[in-house]
Amino acid sequence: MQIEIRGAERLSFRERQVVTLKEMGYPTDHIAKQLGLSPSTIATLYNRARTKGYQVVIVIPGNNLGIFGPDEEEEDKA
Repeated sequence: MQIEIRGAERLSFRERQVVTLKEMGYPTDHIAKQLGLSPSTIATLYNRARTKGYQVVIVIPGNNLGIFGPDEEEEDKA
């Protein structure tokens, strides 16, 4: 699985870090500890990023979902 953050160029470096970790499902306390920031700073960065507008796209290959067999997925790419 991959995530893509569209509109990331509008975000600061710290906002990108926070958004990535939040969108991956990490709780605020964990992010704060990992980045060496307070939970309130994490909340501020996340809310600021949301107002700037970004979109998260999750890219999941079909074979990871069991939808396509290996042969079918190769045919679709051709």
